[in-house]
Amino acid sequence: MQKKNNKRIRLKAKIRAKILGTEDRPRLSVFRSNKFIYAQVIDDTKGKTLAQASDIKIIKGTKTERAKEVGRMIGEVCQKVKIYKVVFDRNGFKYTGRIKTVADEARAGGLKF
Repeated sequence: MQKKNNKRIRLKAKIRAKILGTEDRPRLSVFRSNKFIYAQVIDDTKGKTLAQASDIKIIKGTKTERAKEVGRMIGEVCQKVKIYKVVFDRNGFKYTGRIKTVADEARAGGLKF
């Protein structure tokens, strides 16, 4: 298990070297744990989190359904704070399953990336 996490952390560092969230296009970072999924929009130049959503308070549904809800919520929150374009950061995870679901729902919620 530790070996797998170390690989993800190495990939994360490689991805983050290329991706930078600015004021015009902040970074949409998605983190997936065994139980929950988190999404936050970050301005790296200021080091501030501009918007966030997670499924900690969502009780019903499968993990995929909850990821869909998180994607929808992050899209809504970003629209409220007038963020329309972001850079997607998959955080070292493969772009499948819950990570892809969050991205698709965020796009459906009005975000462009």
